[in-house]
Amino acid sequence: MSLSMKPSRPFRLPVLALLALTFAYSPAMAATVASVESPDKTLRVELDLDDGRIGYRVLREGKPLINTSRLGFLFQNAEQLQRDLAFTSQATRSFDETWEQPWGERRLTRNRYNELRTRFTEKINLKRDIDVVFRVFDDGIGFRYEFPDQPQFQDVRITEELTEFDVARPATAWWIPAGEWNRYEYLYNTTPLSEVGRAHTPMTIRTDDGVYVSFHEAALVDYAGMWLQRVEGRRLKAQLSPGSEGWKVRRTAPFHTPWRTLTISNRAGGLVESSLILNLNEPNALGDVSWVEPHKYLGIWWSLHLETQSWASGDKHGATTAETKRYIDFAAKHGFRGVLVEGWNPGWDGQWFANGWGFDFTKATPDFDIEELGRYAKDRGVHLIGHHETGCAVSHYERQLSDAFALYARNGVDAVKTGYVCDAGQIERQDVADGPVLREWHDGQWMSNHHLRVVKEAAKHRIAINAHEPIKDTGLRRTYPNWVSREGARGMEYNAWGNPGNPPEHETMLVFTRLLAGPMDFTPGVVSLKGRNGQVFHSTLAKQLAQYVVLYSPIQMAADLPEHYEQYPDAFHFIKDVPVDWEDTRVINGEPADFVTIARKQRGGDDWFVGAVTDEQARTLSLPLDFLDAGRRYEAQIYRDGEGADWKTNPHAFTVEKKQVRRGDTLSLWLAPGGGQAIRFRAL
Repeated sequence: MSLSMKPSRPFRLPVLALLALTFAYSPAMAATVASVESPDKTLRVELDLDDGRIGYRVLREGKPLINTSRLGFLFQNAEQLQRDLAFTSQATRSFDETWEQPWGERRLTRNRYNELRTRFTEKINLKRDIDVVFRVFDDGIGFRYEFPDQPQFQDVRITEELTEFDVARPATAWWIPAGEWNRYEYLYNTTPLSEVGRAHTPMTIRTDDGVYVSFHEAALVDYAGMWLQRVEGRRLKAQLSPGSEGWKVRRTAPFHTPWRTLTISNRAGGLVESSLILNLNEPNALGDVSWVEPHKYLGIWWSLHLETQSWASGDKHGATTAETKRYIDFAAKHGFRGVLVEGWNPGWDGQWFANGWGFDFTKATPDFDIEELGRYAKDRGVHLIGHHETGCAVSHYERQLSDAFALYARNGVDAVKTGYVCDAGQIERQDVADGPVLREWHDGQWMSNHHLRVVKEAAKHRIAINAHEPIKDTGLRRTYPNWVSREGARGMEYNAWGNPGNPPEHETMLVFTRLLAGPMDFTPGVVSLKGRNGQVFHSTLAKQLAQYVVLYSPIQMAADLPEHYEQYPDAFHFIKDVPVDWEDTRVINGEPADFVTIARKQRGGDDWFVGAVTDEQARTLSLPLDFLDAGRRYEAQIYRDGEGADWKTNPHAFTVEKKQVRRGDTLSLWLAPGGGQAIRFRAL
């Protein structure tokens, strides 16, 4: 075919020739190279290559949920890994098991997924290989990078991970800021997803068409924690927590990253009921963990926040032998296993905040006889709970770890609360004694490794760990079951301090955000409802009881003073009755920042317990009793807001009543503003 060219006519290419030139000079079009579906076919993940760049997308019921999102890395000591890649291999497998938790929200956990393992190889330059592995569950996905053993990856210094999450639909987000001074201890924001800044995970969203997604990570080991930075529209990009040496992660191949996770459900409660985070962790690495015992405890703690006693020595010192014996006696009388004591060791005098080099974890203050108290507690069936506040002098603490845990083990202490009180980015690391002090973040790679050093050393002495000011939970309690709980959000102490305390919506927010990561030592049960200088809580009395069911932890504190529990014996009765270890967990209803109702069955027993809490709005919630065992009668012991209850004006209005019920019945739960309801269903 020839072209006729005449000066009097404009030059035009035939259509076929124009298309040929277009393809010849345009980048390669994206091609789907691999895909995998969830076992029930609800979720589908597709991987693309677009001009040598890897992208993935997620479809739910055939509709895009996550648009094509890029993957890759930036390195300090090598070229980026995100372009000029070729798809070189894939393998798939299916997996289905049921495993038993030694303690937890439920005893039996099903782990069912389809896995896609893909390899990509650079076509030019270094020709490095990298694997991307997806596990797709019915209720979400997890994916991670794996760096195979190869000469190019013998010293990997990652400055940023380029993982993206491009949300396909408009959504509402519940989130707290990352990279700020107060670690994870912020009130949650409720905003359009398009207005999120830089967020910690778990971050939860609800799309406008009603799909709930929680973004998080699982199995955070020897790696920096992941923040989420919104870069444009609804596109989020991973941002790793900083490190002191210029890189964020330094590793040697072979290694893999943590799992990047999306838990997905058509109801908010489905996020809570999911076991995806746990399932993406390795099984128990400690062997026999029968010595890890879920428990409730009291403590010399609330008085310190009220400032009626002090951590420091002197006339107000709380951690004395006499005061500790008083708590042990109260614990023994009322069936509590443990008594936490803070301020028992040298180092609390003066300015200890972010200045923990004076702490000594191997001896007690003169007015605290740890050997005598160990014997006294043992004779009464009570265990002392230890406390290691580092003041962020973390290397100083590590040098004392073995001796400190040995001291505790000799005195019957089998649980320790650790603490890292300082501003974010001010963790003090000193690799060599008298060497320079480096500054790390609470969720950087160095602290990720520190926490596991503590947990592993504690396990040698059969001690459980409850970390405060911690790195976030990513399900490692499955691998190390002695890591029983942690803080990592605004707990009860903010109500003691006031100005402001935790608002009425706070607990309903935590259930669908922070607690999706794992147990939280919130320290509930302050029946006096008063903070320092008489500040009023944003809670009714009934809500304090409901928190024991709603806010999961295998350790639960009765946080108030003994004398306050004596003033409210009816409320204290529920606190004494409620278990901390569960056979099963069901979320009956709930919406983030509004309300939630959770039912849990006692492990090793027949009773069910229900907790319901609301925000500042009074609500009437329906409670179908379909979770109760068929063919049994139960006595419902109901602890509820009384007539006229309101957190502002009448927080102690409180009623206890009983009625007989069975499966198939429905209860109507009235919750006062800032209120709640707690119920024990005692099997008859």
